[in-house]
Amino acid sequence: MFVAISILGLLLLVGLVADGGAKLRATQRADATAAEAARAGGQALDLASAVAGTPGRVDRTVAIRAAQAYLDAAGAVGTVAVSDDRTRLLVTVQATAPTAFLGLIGINQVSATGSAQATLVEGITRGAP
Repeated sequence: MFVAISILGLLLLVGLVADGGAKLRATQRADATAAEAARAGGQALDLASAVAGTPGRVDRTVAIRAAQAYLDAAGAVGTVAVSDDRTRLLVTVQATAPTAFLGLIGINQVSATGSAQATLVEGITRGAP
């Protein structure tokens, strides 16, 4: 009886470690996707200003669309917003991963959230020394 209970406990522990790794991988995937979406949005310049030679300005509407387009292309679920002070692009991504052992007790997937931000630079006012 002791051996049977010990083996069951050991299997439960191994299952928690394996499914904890799945959650960790889902979190890493969500963080990486959010970072890439923020990068894509942060590169959205106001083309009219750039062509005219005025200091580069970020078009916030285009930045949001670019980041959301990246999330859509990656098949990720998330939100994109500009911070209240309008200086940062904020991206949050939700990801899920199937479980291997926790499914035995009714937990079929774990969820994770990742986030990233990109600073929306308004332009360079002078060169490096």
